[in-house]
Amino acid sequence: MPQPNQNLNITTADFIVIGAGVIGLNIARELKRRFTDSHIIVIEKENEVAEHASGRNSGVLHAGFYYTKDSLKAKFTRDGNKALTEYCEEKKIAMNRCGKLVVARHEGELSGLNELLHRGKQNGIELQFISEQEAREIEPRVKTFAHALFSPTTSSVSPKVVMENILVDAEREKINVLKGVKYLGRKYNKIRTNNGIFEAAYIINTAGLYADLIAKDFGFSKNYTILPFKGLYLYASNSNEKLNTNIYPVPNLHNPFLGVHFTVTVDGKVKIGPTAIPAFWREHYQGFSRFNLSEIYKIVLCELGLFVKAGFDFRNLAFEEIKKYSRSVLTKHASELATHIHKSNYVTWGKPGIRAQLLNTQTRKLEMDFIIEGDNKSMHVLNAVSPAFTCSIPFSRYVVDKIEVQLSRSHG
Repeated sequence: MPQPNQNLNITTADFIVIGAGVIGLNIARELKRRFTDSHIIVIEKENEVAEHASGRNSGVLHAGFYYTKDSLKAKFTRDGNKALTEYCEEKKIAMNRCGKLVVARHEGELSGLNELLHRGKQNGIELQFISEQEAREIEPRVKTFAHALFSPTTSSVSPKVVMENILVDAEREKINVLKGVKYLGRKYNKIRTNNGIFEAAYIINTAGLYADLIAKDFGFSKNYTILPFKGLYLYASNSNEKLNTNIYPVPNLHNPFLGVHFTVTVDGKVKIGPTAIPAFWREHYQGFSRFNLSEIYKIVLCELGLFVKAGFDFRNLAFEEIKKYSRSVLTKHASELATHIHKSNYVTWGKPGIRAQLLNTQTRKLEMDFIIEGDNKSMHVLNAVSPAFTCSIPFSRYVVDKIEVQLSRSHG
């Protein structure tokens, strides 16, 4: 167990992980497997783990057919689905193995459906190309044009329950998870926190919404900044509102969002969403909660710049997403995917989430894949967005592979 240095009031460890989300805890566990005698500390600024994306995501375990073959997301989603499914089975964590239908809303989306089928085959994903009638046999209320895709390995879990189990495992493995400890700055390989100074031979940054700022303290993330997007879900209030499976539209493959869809939760509830509304500060969950004036200035300035010039259609995206604060607009989008959708039955908003989406400040485009940067002293996970929850186990192994390479070079 790492001990504070009483003379200097410095807490030391072999590895320090900043952020106790699903990526941070899984990286810590993987480090412990490979460096069994190492002292590992995970610091978390909140008083509980998974207070942000890891506990606020949809809970869907994705299959991996959205992503191009050469992407990290393609490989890690496929492998992560299998790994996390096995983890839930081992821990007896409830799962809803309801699958997913991807539907074409009109003839023009059939080409997108075929592209997803092609990607699925390239990525080795079990995926069925089915007729409209076959889609209705899976879910009688579904609406699709001529064809649909069915993903049988897509399922739903409770992110909070999964995270509770991962935390128990990490602590049982003698990983020291310190809650309420906030990163304040860095000098050499010492980091300042609200609970004193910490020092480690190696530091891993998995701070989500603040990963880019921490990375800049270490000389990384020079061409990147986090652009936060708010995700809202609207729940069916009537317990009789049932669907047999998740229903998704063909997404715009030029941006990383999947569009408004139906999710069937682990306990069978139906929700529609999420939105991808540009947020004004990083933790802009609700009202003026966690209000941050300096962040507003920087983020709004960035967003205004993207209105003028962007490598993607930010202007249209922003206008369309802001409309989704309206229940009428959100249920209208949902009614394109299934029959008998009534606004009066969708009145309960779920807990908002914020997507820590990385923006490349040189190309002015949203980054589509996972991005990490590091050296022989630190590693920074900069773009661990959806489907990072699904990918967390193999992605964490990949990050630790990179850390091992860096450490071998420094000791070479």
